[in-house]
Amino acid sequence: MKMKSFAVLSASAGKIELGDRELPEPDSHSVRVRVEACGICHSDALTVHGAWPGIAYPRVPGHEIAGRIDALGDEVEQWRLGDRVGIGWHGGHCQNCDRCRRGDFLSCRSLQIPGISYDGGYAQYVVAPTTALARIPDALGASEAAPLMCAGVTTFNALRHSGAVAGDVVAILGVGGLGHLGVQYAAKMGFETVAIARGAAKRDLALDLGAQHYIDSEAGDYGAALQKLGGAKVVLATTTSAKAMEPAMGGLAVDGVLLIVGASMEPFVLNTAAMIGGRHSVKAWASGTCVDSEEAMAFSLLTGVRARVEERSLDDAPVAYERMMSGNARFRVVLTT
Repeated sequence: MKMKSFAVLSASAGKIELGDRELPEPDSHSVRVRVEACGICHSDALTVHGAWPGIAYPRVPGHEIAGRIDALGDEVEQWRLGDRVGIGWHGGHCQNCDRCRRGDFLSCRSLQIPGISYDGGYAQYVVAPTTALARIPDALGASEAAPLMCAGVTTFNALRHSGAVAGDVVAILGVGGLGHLGVQYAAKMGFETVAIARGAAKRDLALDLGAQHYIDSEAGDYGAALQKLGGAKVVLATTTSAKAMEPAMGGLAVDGVLLIVGASMEPFVLNTAAMIGGRHSVKAWASGTCVDSEEAMAFSLLTGVRARVEERSLDDAPVAYERMMSGNARFRVVLTT
């Protein structure tokens, strides 16, 4: 039996192509999921452009997956046919390395990532290990749940582990696919939320999402503007530009943290003398486990946080991917089957 999927055929391809592939079968500890929705993430470019070492091609991208189990491995006991599940960046772990033995599954030395380690969600079906599965609440639609498997859990998890407490000034740098969720989570967690973006066009949106303050980064030094608010306990950087992150260091309060969730391959310039004086630090955060995803979804339901999505048919995957890469999407693009 065949299924429809979009795959990258080689490391040098630089594009995704439609093809019929054999319907995959789960092994003893895996399940097959009928994909209902798959978000398109900027990190999918790692697969499309061959930027992740060791990817075997052809490979189907996609790690923001929501669907229903339609086949079970022989030794799967805790899941049932028809269960609603999500699969995110954490696509399974080895359970044997030193990090897994400490329960730090997200930093597993053999971490599996859908769309990189195995075929992902730009397809009608995907097979994943049970260690990757997050239960989706009935009240959350597939297109609502899919972006929470990466963009949602990443911003939610980073903020709740940031050290900030209710009432602290927390700034979200960038109001895009990650940032528009970060603003919502920060506001619902009780932080004095500052949204920072280029130009005045996103001011009304940011305030509507829950921000108490908006800073136009094109109007001047946004670090200085943050200091006028008392300095930020945390600046959550969702942008993919290292240069755009640098002024954040000047906006930190004493013991403030620049917390990076937007990946950039550019060098990052730091004034270490200023860091010492303010006891500043720079940290980064990557996504979350399946349990973290469940908690992100539960918090989203409780507080009304939702990703704003553009739905596209799976058949439109190449066009939808390019729209995401262009930066014109508002704010997550989700493929539906």
